[in-house]
Amino acid sequence: MPKEETKTSHRRKIRGTVVSDKMDKTIVIKLVRFKRHPKYHKVYKVSKKFKIHDAKNEAKIGDEIIAESCRPISRDKYFNLIKIIKSNHD
Repeated sequence: MPKEETKTSHRRKIRGTVVSDKMDKTIVIKLVRFKRHPKYHKVYKVSKKFKIHDAKNEAKIGDEIIAESCRPISRDKYFNLIKIIKSNHD
């Protein structure tokens, strides 16, 4: 009997909140994480913005989404929109 191959995705998935949807087929999400200072042990927020390819223009500001890495679509875009978890506009 041949072994069944299970295909696992090695693509990076990120979850964030949409902060801009002004561009065509592109949204900007903000990814917030917490870091601890090595000496003083204070916990503080660090945020980063990513441009995500949204082919159908379905995500709006305030939505929480999941995106997956892909080949570079433009100079700044290398993530695709997978699904909208929480929508604020319906």
